[in-house]
Amino acid sequence: MEKIEGSVSAFIGDSLGTDDAVSISEKIKEDPAVLPTITQHAVNRAKLINPKLNAIAAADFDGAIARAENSIQGNFSGVPTFIKDTDEVPGMPLYLGSRALPGDISSKFSKAAKQLLDTGLNYLGTTTTPEFGLTGTTESLKFGATRNPWNLAYSTGGSSGGSAAMVASGVVPIAHANDGAGSIRIPASCCGLVGLKASRDRIKDKEMPGYFPANILHDGVVTRSVRDTWTIHAAIEEKVASRTLPPIGKFSTEKCRYLKIAVVTETCTGASCSDELIEATMNVARQCESFGHLVKVLPNPFYAKFDDDFWLSWAHIAFLIRYTAKQELNKKFDHRQLEQWAKFLIRRHWKNFHKIPSSFKRLRRFSVDYENFFQEYDILLTPTLGTTVPKLGFFGPEVDGQTHWERIYEFLPFTKYQNISGAPAITLPCAIDSNGLPIGVQLASRLGADRLVLELSLQLEANSNWSALYKI
Repeated sequence: MEKIEGSVSAFIGDSLGTDDAVSISEKIKEDPAVLPTITQHAVNRAKLINPKLNAIAAADFDGAIARAENSIQGNFSGVPTFIKDTDEVPGMPLYLGSRALPGDISSKFSKAAKQLLDTGLNYLGTTTTPEFGLTGTTESLKFGATRNPWNLAYSTGGSSGGSAAMVASGVVPIAHANDGAGSIRIPASCCGLVGLKASRDRIKDKEMPGYFPANILHDGVVTRSVRDTWTIHAAIEEKVASRTLPPIGKFSTEKCRYLKIAVVTETCTGASCSDELIEATMNVARQCESFGHLVKVLPNPFYAKFDDDFWLSWAHIAFLIRYTAKQELNKKFDHRQLEQWAKFLIRRHWKNFHKIPSSFKRLRRFSVDYENFFQEYDILLTPTLGTTVPKLGFFGPEVDGQTHWERIYEFLPFTKYQNISGAPAITLPCAIDSNGLPIGVQLASRLGADRLVLELSLQLEANSNWSALYKI
């Protein structure tokens, strides 16, 4: 791999400045005539920075500029964004990061993309993802490596790494992401962003087979502020409110008080994560104590086989892609073009097929155990990841499957719990590691407690210097 290092930034003295999406939307509402200029400046930033980041799967710059010539309805009034290359957007090819799909042009919006764009966002194109979103980096044989704007030699995380790179570098303030094992939170952590995996059913989720232990696929966004993350979920809720969950409600600076916070830095097998991440997490815990919250450090409370069970279910997803994509996605799907990571997962599935019934049974029971944990605690505080940000190539498509498998266990010990339980979890930037890359901390709670997670996130953000992180 070509050696490329150093940081890049699109934050320049134009109409976007360093504003978040809410600030930009306020500018547009005050003077609608600025929308074409803001859109053009976002396009200029994308053209400037993408040759270094390789984060755009397909561009629709002319379409974005044309849409900006008219007023755009919704809370965000035309704020520029990107949609991840996992979702249909009219006029855009859909690859899901894979050579196995031909990239046929979509004729409609996916349900999740439509919900996001109905808030008034204006898409500039689609962003890169690893093949079918199956790993924690954004590197594929289809698109190549997407580079982290903090240091081009490092991964953005995945699978929403293209969106995270566009937001962290300053091209747009907000971008679509989705999350099956942490794929909103992983790249947000790697790129110094805010990333919420909301409670299941807050946004139109992608469908999973009914026999699966849970629908683990969730859509959302990556942003540079808690306010943006809260505001877009509130805007979606205004149009289509959940029938079963407590409302998130409008953005508020009201402080949460007297929370009981459990701190966990061990994996489900009792292994420790990176020392730098433990230190960063404990610093956040002490900050929570200074707000008057009760903080208690615990061993990992979840069953030791959770990771084994989850990754077997993940291998089953690769199996489903292999044997149903031709019928469900595109009749021109060519399984022979799958990368070796997907093929390894499929082999792993066949080898362990007999374990699936008991594994799925334990994962179904886990949701009850997870909710029971929150009978005593309000918030679960963990590192977002198990290691610091990896260099490009660590999870790349050239890595053999067994090595990839072993590495992903260590990298992702904490994000998967909420995909199975459906509960909310957010990653927040909290520190810088010894390589100069961001460290994220994760706050999670019970199903439906999204507002509580956001309130504590806002409290931490207000008492930090995170805004300095976004001017790479």
